[in-house]
Amino acid sequence: MTKPEVATRFTDAHSDRDRRRRRHSRYRSNFKVTVSHLSGDLFQKIEGRCKDLSEAGIGILLATELEDGEVTGLSFCLPGSADPWEVRAVVRHRRGYHYGFEFLALSDGQRSTLRSHFSGLNAVD
Repeated sequence: MTKPEVATRFTDAHSDRDRRRRRHSRYRSNFKVTVSHLSGDLFQKIEGRCKDLSEAGIGILLATELEDGEVTGLSFCLPGSADPWEVRAVVRHRRGYHYGFEFLALSDGQRSTLRSHFSGLNAVD
């Protein structure tokens, strides 16, 4: 392989990584989350586990079937806090039982609490 080929391959990989860069860093987390959603005529509450958290959303392990774009209610307490959170979120992606939810509307206070929660933690990506 010639040097220009190596440089091109490195540049391509680098630009791929830039395209995947997130707006907000994610942090590993592990706490219980209750997901509430309407399935047909049934209102369901499903228990799951948070696997990662960011200022924009949350990754949750769930043993259920949800569709991309489905709007849900999330209930949880951040580790070290007794204050319950009730937020609306939309399903953005799924890989197996791991779902990615985007928060729909966090208050300034909630965003501030998340930033404080993340201080001192190492970002996953």
